[in-house]
Amino acid sequence: MTSSREATFVAVGQDDPLAAPLLAELAVEYATRYGSTVERVGRWLRGYPADEFAPPGGGMVIGHVDGVPVTGGAFRRFDDRTAELKRIWTDSAHRRRGHGRATLAVLEAEIVALGYRRIYLTTGDKQPEAEALYLATGYRRLAEPLEADGGEVYPVAFLKDLA
Repeated sequence: MTSSREATFVAVGQDDPLAAPLLAELAVEYATRYGSTVERVGRWLRGYPADEFAPPGGGMVIGHVDGVPVTGGAFRRFDDRTAELKRIWTDSAHRRRGHGRATLAVLEAEIVALGYRRIYLTTGDKQPEAEALYLATGYRRLAEPLEADGGEVYPVAFLKDLA
């Protein structure tokens, strides 16, 4: 368990009740931004096998304040050297308080502890707040996404080399 500012971070599984608000609000936000339905996006968010976001190759954390989830994110193995960030989220009522940065810091520490040497992520082109966060925290934008095995490809990709 790690605390940062107001949030206390705990490791969870994708089906943990603390993760439910993350997935629910992401579904609403993505559906709104990208012109889909909440149900369709919700199914897509849960389409990844839960074990991809579990040790030994992945992880998921939720940051809560007084037991209320306010931020979170996950990672999974991309390749032997690289972890891929997914599901980075801060509740809309708790944004602009440093929770996104804190979530990235907690996830990055876990990723380093597992021996990964870099972090990769992709995001959609209608999430300028996410792009700004990643650039401000040391990620570099790639000209195009890395080649992935059978997964989705999003237009905005970032990479961060770890020390």
